Amino acid sequence: MLINAMIAFGSIVLTATAASAQDPQSGVSFRDDFRNIDPAFWYVSDGWNNGNHQNCTWSRNEVRIEGDNLALTFTKGKSKDRDYLCGEIQTTRRYGYGTYEARLKAASGSGLNSAFFTYIGPPTQQIHDEIDFEILGKNTSAVQLNQFVKAKGGNEYLVDIGSPADQNFNTYALVWEPERLRYYLNGRLVHDVTDASKVPTSPQKIFFSLWGTDTLSDWMGKFSYSRPVTFDVDWVAFTAAGDKCQFPQSVVCTLQ
Repeated sequence: MLINAMIAFGSIVLTATAASAQDPQSGVSFRDDFRNIDPAFWYVSDGWNNGNHQNCTWSRNEVRIEGDNLALTFTKGKSKDRDYLCGEIQTTRRYGYGTYEARLKAASGSGLNSAFFTYIGPPTQQIHDEIDFEILGKNTSAVQLNQFVKAKGGNEYLVDIGSPADQNFNTYALVWEPERLRYYLNGRLVHDVTDASKVPTSPQKIFFSLWGTDTLSDWMGKFSYSRPVTFDVDWVAFTAAGDKCQFPQSVVCTLQ
């Protein structure tokens, strides 16, 4: 996924511990259960899109708290030259080596992408690095993993979830270390990247987004819209490398 975006978040628990060895200014450990959206912690994308491949405009109206979840929606609505509106959120700070985890329920619909990822790139005068979990609406029984290193991608890896991810919540986690990247699904290791050339090195922001396409049908499926749909995020957490496990459900607990 090629991204250049920005976002907002709530009920955040921060851990004032040593920051990533990559960058002394990297964000510290936290968990957010989305009781609200804190604009000091999250930025909500509003009023633009990421290019011709995207058929919706980011709108802050499509980012909200529903119950105890962050809800990103995709709906019909005119904005500039697009006929649809969609939601995206990103942290205001960058994060480095450590464990990234989120409990998610994907949106339904061919041509849509429910994404949990980290990214840094040209919008912040940085070289493009990225780590992805992407659930495509054409087949919500699988999640696509990928990394971009210095703007080079091509590291796609498809994992069977076992049941439709738009019907149930699942927990997605990645453990990012120097020269190694491990992906987990519901606490189970599903992909281990040990080729250092395929592991990003730059601290990145954390994103959640729901977007659609009319043009990338070979990848995301033929776009089809019948009603508004929602990508739900129950919680998200980051545990910096070397920090202790923050909560019992964390994959960090099983690794320490």
